[in-house]
Amino acid sequence: MNIGIFTDTYFPQISGVATSIATLDLELTARGHNVFIFTSEDKQANVETESGKVFRFPSVSSTIIPERHLAYRGIRKASKLIKRYDIDLIHTQTEFTMGYLGKYIAHKHKLPFLHTYHTMYEDYLHYVARGKLLTPKMVGWMTKWFCHKADRVIAPTSKVKRTLHGYNVQSPIGVIPTGINVDRFKRTEESMFQAAILRKKLNILPEDRVIVSVGRLAEEKNIDALLHAVHHSKKCHSPIKLILVGDGPHKTSLKKLTKTLAIEDDVQFIGAVCWEEVHIYYQLCDLFVSASTTEAQGLTYFEAMAAGCVVVAKADPSIQQAIVHNETGYIFENDNDLAPLLNKIFQQKGERVAVQLKSGQFVESISAKAFGKKIEAIYRTHLFANTLQQSTDKKAISALYRMRRSS
Repeated sequence: MNIGIFTDTYFPQISGVATSIATLDLELTARGHNVFIFTSEDKQANVETESGKVFRFPSVSSTIIPERHLAYRGIRKASKLIKRYDIDLIHTQTEFTMGYLGKYIAHKHKLPFLHTYHTMYEDYLHYVARGKLLTPKMVGWMTKWFCHKADRVIAPTSKVKRTLHGYNVQSPIGVIPTGINVDRFKRTEESMFQAAILRKKLNILPEDRVIVSVGRLAEEKNIDALLHAVHHSKKCHSPIKLILVGDGPHKTSLKKLTKTLAIEDDVQFIGAVCWEEVHIYYQLCDLFVSASTTEAQGLTYFEAMAAGCVVVAKADPSIQQAIVHNETGYIFENDNDLAPLLNKIFQQKGERVAVQLKSGQFVESISAKAFGKKIEAIYRTHLFANTLQQSTDKKAISALYRMRRSS
């Protein structure tokens, strides 16, 4: 199959959406399919290495999520590429301009149209006039409109599926979690050697109690709670070092907060890190911490588990089946509970190691290969149905039916 993926965000931008697309690309390619990425332009992208694989369209930064770029033209270009590469189906990954372009192109060329809903947009409304312009009701209406006539909508978790039902989305919805390439994140002699070098570079001492957090530095990620936990631990003479990996619009205010709390020496802002290197940052320590409740799926939690970290996360429906308190990770309900919980975890090494073992066993079950296989099966189903619908040749229909039964 020749698959066209339309998205407003892709590498070198670091996000769960970009990671999900990359994982899907790798797995489908390994299964013998051709994947083409239609996305917005990015000044940091290496267009030479992307040639013939990734097609970028002129765009500007968005208001709702500044890291995402909105394309402002490209219908003719997209149509030509669809024909040139004989695209069989369209799979959109975002609901902005490239998503709309993908939906339009699928309709124009009578191709199956599938969509994955990654982002809980109600948690981002504060970016637009501090939440006074767009309302949750408007988000629901726009989501329903975008998903209208989609052959299939894919939700990464049951939480997302419930949200879509709440928006009255009528298209068929299936839950398929993004798989994790566990081997990419596993601790090896080489990766641990690199982590040791990085610890030295960051002036992390062997006796330091270190936690790491990976993700966008944005208001909805609630990173302030981590800084306050570091501050509280320092006041209680049980200091913690926090490594923040990522970038975003809240970075300046977070740095100001570290000064206000007098924890500048305890917090390091690493900035954005390319996907190929992020596993080293997970392996700097044994604890990955997040206070976010805006995750549609929480891929960084699973990556951290695969890298041998114990996950400490704020309670949220999106992760309740994956992170079970005192079994596969640790859960806190209120931000004020975080510092005492971290202190307890650091003190009880035996319990932490047991949780670490169970979390590693759990993440092994979330296979990237299984993810690719499930998506491939959906593609085949809708491609077959689409071809059957358009075909008037009985022999062709019979041949297609036999092909599907044998696959």
